Amino acid sequence: MNRKTLPLPVPVPLLAATGALLLLTGVAALAAPEDSGAQAKSAARLPVERSSLLCPAPSDSDLAETSYTSFTPVVKGAGGEGEASLLPATTDGAESGTDKKKDGKGKKDEDGKGDKSEKSEKGDKGAGDEDGKGAGQEAGAEPVFGAEEPGKPVGHSASGGAEPALIGTAEGRLAPGWTVQQSTKTPVGTGRGLSGLACSAPDTDFWFPGAGTAGSRSDYVHLTNPDDSAAVVDVELYGPGGALKSEVGEDIQVRPHSSVSVLLSTLTEKAEADVTAHVAVRSGRVSAAVHSADEKTGGDWLAPAGDPAGSLVLPGIPKDATSARLIVFAPGENDADLRLKLATPSGPITPAGHESLHVKAGMTATADLRDVTRGQPGSLLLSPGDKAVPVVAALHVVRGKGEKRESAFLPATPSVGARASVAENHAKGSVLSLAAPGAAGKVKVTASAGTRGGTPVSKTYRVKSGSTLAVAPPVPEGLKGTYALTVEHLSGGPVHASRLLEAPEDGIPMFTIQTLSDDGGTVAVPEAEQDLSVVQDAEQD
Repeated sequence: MNRKTLPLPVPVPLLAATGALLLLTGVAALAAPEDSGAQAKSAARLPVERSSLLCPAPSDSDLAETSYTSFTPVVKGAGGEGEASLLPATTDGAESGTDKKKDGKGKKDEDGKGDKSEKSEKGDKGAGDEDGKGAGQEAGAEPVFGAEEPGKPVGHSASGGAEPALIGTAEGRLAPGWTVQQSTKTPVGTGRGLSGLACSAPDTDFWFPGAGTAGSRSDYVHLTNPDDSAAVVDVELYGPGGALKSEVGEDIQVRPHSSVSVLLSTLTEKAEADVTAHVAVRSGRVSAAVHSADEKTGGDWLAPAGDPAGSLVLPGIPKDATSARLIVFAPGENDADLRLKLATPSGPITPAGHESLHVKAGMTATADLRDVTRGQPGSLLLSPGDKAVPVVAALHVVRGKGEKRESAFLPATPSVGARASVAENHAKGSVLSLAAPGAAGKVKVTASAGTRGGTPVSKTYRVKSGSTLAVAPPVPEGLKGTYALTVEHLSGGPVHASRLLEAPEDGIPMFTIQTLSDDGGTVAVPEAEQDLSVVQDAEQD
């Protein structure tokens, strides 16, 4: 039987105090129309006023050449002053996890006790200062580089393997849609090639299908903490047979304003070519990215895949891909049956011999699609069978043959939403891929000014239903330096996008791929105004 809940009696003095408080403060209430049957006004979308981005340490090779590009698009309503800057983080600031070996034991000091704060072999950067802040975040630390004007990218370059992770903040008119591209070219050695990454915002949950612990792989997960308190992180690995038992991946403590890298193969005894890494943050926030290096196919950054979903889009498989390996993981309790389609320039087709994929719950499944694009650019579309089960996915893409091979990763990604940007494009060597998995979509692509000069230009593209459109993006007039691309959705169905950046060397088709998703540059803010009738109602009560 349902019983009506009786209100508790409220003391008169409390009502009087409440009324006085409302009079003093002036209540900001949602604007309600006089007609009770009318609908309330919708929330306005306003530019964000602060953004954070974190870039992992780029390389440990003395021969590495790294470039950074910071860019904020011009956003309507984002006025006033503002700036964006990136400061160095402390390196290897972990209190546990990273110093442990495969036997689960930490390194020993002279008295036989484990030293959880042992410094990195690279130097003494691993220790924080007395107030708990990393060395790079001490008062008066100089930014590595920064920006002061939206619409114009700013570049910075660095050499060698001692570059730290960067912690970035943008405020005011530089905050909405802020993006930073990090690209590193390594000519020789394990992982040689072009490694690119869009620096990411801090979060608490990350999925990396496509990582590996095999003997030929050196995959490191980089964790960067931007906050004033330590973050506690678990790194879990899932192979074809399920979870890989590991205790050393638990309770990794990343100190304030610091970054740490963890070699995935030290977290398990099993050598697996394809695993899914899950970074779960118990407390605090971090950014996470995996750098994968292979002895035969080079290396690149593996960015986090989009959130688990029943349908996924992996946009922009290069037309000359010699191998495309699909890695999928089902994080829930149910198996997933997926249908595979390739969105080609002329429309969707079903890859011969790869019509579907069964993914067991808690296990990593793979499909070797080989040269699935067959000379045409394409995007992979994953859709559920009879029942939608959320999954995460990524493609390991290889170009070239024999000893001249190079690889990159293409994670499943959400659509560009209202607007998305990617920095560091060159006059040549950039390919923009646009995919419309459902209804046809229309987007506007704007090429910004260059880092050293140039005039912005824009072009509109229509992407047919179920197809992929791969284009050489527009180039600013009089371009000097590199430039950014901003993709804005105009009409029609959702459009997914990625940018391929290539820099061939010695016959090796070095390349990297970055996906584009909504930049989150605006937030919904309900319309509010003073409503003194609330005070009157309180007094009458």
